Amino acid sequence: MKGEVQFRADKLAVLIDADNTGADVIEGLLREIAKFGIAYIRRIYGDWTTPQMNTWKKVLNDHAIVPVQQFSYTSGKNSTDSALIIDAMDLLYMDKLDGFCIVSSDSDFTRLASRIRQNGVVVYGFGRRQTPKAFVAACDRFIHTELLGDKAEVSSDSDICQQVESPAKSGEKNKLHELLRKVYEDVASEDGNANVGAVGQQLLKIDPSFDYRSYGHKKLGELLKATGLFEVDGNNIKVK
Repeated sequence: MKGEVQFRADKLAVLIDADNTGADVIEGLLREIAKFGIAYIRRIYGDWTTPQMNTWKKVLNDHAIVPVQQFSYTSGKNSTDSALIIDAMDLLYMDKLDGFCIVSSDSDFTRLASRIRQNGVVVYGFGRRQTPKAFVAACDRFIHTELLGDKAEVSSDSDICQQVESPAKSGEKNKLHELLRKVYEDVASEDGNANVGAVGQQLLKIDPSFDYRSYGHKKLGELLKATGLFEVDGNNIKVK
């Protein structure tokens, strides 16, 4: 797809922290993961004896997700995180995987993501917008779950490329424009042309959570055009 940032079609392990993820995102989540590869391993971690897991129980079979039982032995301690981390490390060394999808909004997985990347394996993170920046930065790509599904929640930044009135929105618009100009300069050739895909890749290197859907657009090229900064011709852009 033109303008779409492309990743390899890899063999992936999907590890879901049920304590920090709602079951309503599962369909959109798996569709998103399918863009990056095939989810050969699908596991979800939680204490399945508790009532709050009931919503997840209804969708596990439909999506071939294997539940992993982890009892909460001590109040206040998240044993689910420990179980997921141990399994991830086992898979890292035992299976020939190309990537891990860690689904959680918990900063406890920051070190895990960094460790996996040290082995040259791609890490895709999925979590809510309030996910700590440390975990986001530890991933190769981080996608906010609010953007997934048929009723995706577009952030308040969606009108940044439109006319703005408040100083706060104006500041966000300037910040976005500054970022896009910098990325364009990084990848543009001597004749001033740049490839939309190359711009997308560079954006993710700077900010793993960057997503044009947050600004109300279905393609990166649409966002670039909407800023008014660039001339967009198919998959090529040039500053005005």
